[in-house]
Amino acid sequence: MPLRSPLYSQRSLVLTLVALLGAGFLATSFLSYYASRASIRDNIVNTELPLTSDTVYSEIQKDLVRPILISSMMARDTFMRDWVVNGEKDSDQMTRYLNEVMTHYGAYTAFFVSNTSLTYYHAKGVLKQVKATEPRDAWYFRVRDMKDPYEINVDPDLANKDNLTFFINYKVYDYNDRFIGAAGVGLTVDAVIKLIDKYQQRYQRSVYFVDNFGRLVLTGAEGGPQGARIGQKLGELDSMKDLISRLPKPHSGSYEYSVQGQGHFLNVRFIPELNWYLFVDKREDSALGEIRQSLYLNLLICLLVTLIVLALLNQVIKRFQDKIQAQATLDSLTELPNRRGFDLLAVQAMQEARREPKPLTALLLDLDRFKVLNDTYGHLAGDQVLNGFAQDLKSCLRHSDIVCRWGGEEFIVLLKDTDGETGRIIAEKIRQYVEQQSYTYNGQILRVTVSIGLTTLQPDDTLHSLLSRADHAMYRAKQSGRNRTCVEMAHSIHEPA
Repeated sequence: MPLRSPLYSQRSLVLTLVALLGAGFLATSFLSYYASRASIRDNIVNTELPLTSDTVYSEIQKDLVRPILISSMMARDTFMRDWVVNGEKDSDQMTRYLNEVMTHYGAYTAFFVSNTSLTYYHAKGVLKQVKATEPRDAWYFRVRDMKDPYEINVDPDLANKDNLTFFINYKVYDYNDRFIGAAGVGLTVDAVIKLIDKYQQRYQRSVYFVDNFGRLVLTGAEGGPQGARIGQKLGELDSMKDLISRLPKPHSGSYEYSVQGQGHFLNVRFIPELNWYLFVDKREDSALGEIRQSLYLNLLICLLVTLIVLALLNQVIKRFQDKIQAQATLDSLTELPNRRGFDLLAVQAMQEARREPKPLTALLLDLDRFKVLNDTYGHLAGDQVLNGFAQDLKSCLRHSDIVCRWGGEEFIVLLKDTDGETGRIIAEKIRQYVEQQSYTYNGQILRVTVSIGLTTLQPDDTLHSLLSRADHAMYRAKQSGRNRTCVEMAHSIHEPA
């Protein structure tokens, strides 16, 4: 039965791949859209929305949680506590401190109210004395009596023309844990609303915040769901009845609900720093549109890639075959012939030596104490030495000589048209040269020596018998103290050189 030619096999492979790619493309065109529709809900609910929620949460940490951290820092600042404990002697010092906080951290306002003097200090100076009978000061006494370390509330800012401000009010204690006042910073409500709008525009989702009672506490400029405003309860909105029936109180998780026949996907996440719930809402139609566009784009890319792959396939296969053939006979580290490559070259050299006839000398070289070097400096250092040794070995030989890496730290050299005595001189030249060389790795100077076994080709030799004698000679060189050349001939043994 005739063997198939490589060209026939290559054409068969190309045709098979064309058929597979074509079938895959057609199957993808007809089935991927329907498969995508089935996975849309799972992808959005379990991956897309939670990921968006995590990303928005990261933004919140930067934009909204940061004022909490600043207020916490102020409450623990030793200057503020020392200044209060020492009698609040110089109000200008506190004014400068608050101004520095406001300027350095980019806050809209910064303040401190002393529980001892009931003085309201601001970055612009002393504003007033707070009073329990003044409705505008009720926040301070609420903060004084609450158990939590801080609160977030929205109030007019007396120091800034009563602009509505997002305040973080943090309790301040002295070193004996006695309450001595309240400090904090604020952002304008307009600035916070702009942050919400930024989130919504960036992530193409509805983003709003709800408190533990189900009330909207922060929304964008256009309001919350269906235009709801701050202070409204979700339960009061007709459009949210489907959701509220399954979510009477805010709770972290993923949900689906419908508004006038339009599906919505919702992810709810609790933000402990604010004690609010983050709602990230996505409409189903926009989700389908995005995934449909993504599907078409992926199919187009798939088609283009398929055409490119088919166009380049023959060239890639040919290069890959050439590379495999080269790698099969070459050592990847030293780029010398490996054992397989050596077998091919050695048989040819032995045939030439017998045909002419001419002498042929074999050297088996083994680096001394190479395992110790590997254990001490690591295998990368060992590879550096092996590669350097291989290059040095080639520099000591003729282009006609055959040199290969036999394995590990062993190398074989066949010296063509070289008798035993000349081979011994060359072996000694190699040994002495290697002894004088040094190799650098990570600033370490590494030195090695080499033990060499030498033998010459005899009329009845096989490659195996030739190398076996060279191996015996190399073993004697190792046993005799290393860093030397030993010669072994058929039926006679010579002392070390």
